[in-house]
Amino acid sequence: MSLDELNNTAAQEPANAPGRAEMPVEGRAGADAVQGTSASLSWGARSDVGLVRGHNEDSFLIQAPLFAVCDGMGGHAAGGVASAIAVRTIAEKAPAGADDVLLGAAVEAANTAVIQGAEDGVGKPGMGCTASCCLLEEGKMSVAHVGDSRIYLLRRGTIVRVTHDHSYVEELVDSGQITADEARTHPSRSIITRALGSDPDMYADHFSLEVSNGDRVILCSDGLSSMIPDSEIEALAVSSATPQQAADNLVAAALTAGGLDNVTVVVVDVVDDGSAEKNRRRLAKRAGFVGALLVALLVVTTAVCLAFVRGEWYLSVNDGTVGIYRGVNASVLGIPLGSLVETSAISVNDLPASVQDQLEQGIRVTSEQAGRDTLDAYRAQIDANKTAAANVADEAKSEGNPGAPVDGSASPSATQNGGE
Repeated sequence: MSLDELNNTAAQEPANAPGRAEMPVEGRAGADAVQGTSASLSWGARSDVGLVRGHNEDSFLIQAPLFAVCDGMGGHAAGGVASAIAVRTIAEKAPAGADDVLLGAAVEAANTAVIQGAEDGVGKPGMGCTASCCLLEEGKMSVAHVGDSRIYLLRRGTIVRVTHDHSYVEELVDSGQITADEARTHPSRSIITRALGSDPDMYADHFSLEVSNGDRVILCSDGLSSMIPDSEIEALAVSSATPQQAADNLVAAALTAGGLDNVTVVVVDVVDDGSAEKNRRRLAKRAGFVGALLVALLVVTTAVCLAFVRGEWYLSVNDGTVGIYRGVNASVLGIPLGSLVETSAISVNDLPASVQDQLEQGIRVTSEQAGRDTLDAYRAQIDANKTAAANVADEAKSEGNPGAPVDGSASPSATQNGGE
């Protein structure tokens, strides 16, 4: 590797890369660090006065799932008063859920509070601050923003700035007159075009976007973004294992680069975006829907079956006689699906053997009246069979004694012969 390549590699390394000198952040006067976790988020924050300023006018808010960074303006500690009023008001007015409209309204309420504070003698006239805040809830991040503090989103190793600076140099960048790198060192980089504390009609940018497990959100004052490029912010955010390490490394990089301003960094990791719970609720809802559908289907099927059963008629055996039944000759779980409606005196044994077998299985008829008609037919058939049988018997008896009367009484000749 050539000497030029070595120099280029060194210039591209993060300020706190292994083997590089870096400004320590622990134990510094005017510094503040906070870290914590919840069921869905993990966070770390560090604020430092820097290496040039005499006091820290930045304020930050951690009221999980609400986070904010406010960079004070006005000098002589008035900027710190303005940023403190802003974070206090945002904390009081912020919505309970991820609603960017209501979050924007909270920032606008903070603007009114800063103006009112100056009028009441808290701080001084002309004080103001930026405000960049977000509220993360169940895979959604609502953002409200005014000024040149920033919010970044790191996803799968790539960082994206989600806020737009309200500054003169940002307008130059937007118009293509300068590059983003040139904006960091531009002489007019401190000119803010929108901030809290100056205009009662000031409005906040607000929007929402989706976040997921593994995403890292970075809120910072311009004390970070004006000192190191986004590429280095990305490298440090990617290489830091925890949110607090990321916040410490980013502040250290800003100090190492000169620390010309107060620097505040809040880093939030999304550890549970609620997708598992959403899936559980979706599956429960789907299961409930399927269950309700099955119950409805069962009810409809049962009603159809009952209607069918109630519309069926059949003949079957009832204690040795033929009866008319309603329903079908079957049972479900031991419950018979047919019931006796009408009895008769027709003996099953008087019917042909084939009919007897059919009656055991049940002979379907179209209606109750059709059943009665069939019974009448059975009676007629039985009577006819009995009459025919009697006639056959009489004929057989007559053939065996031709002179005998049909009723079996003695003939006159026989009586006469017997009297001679």
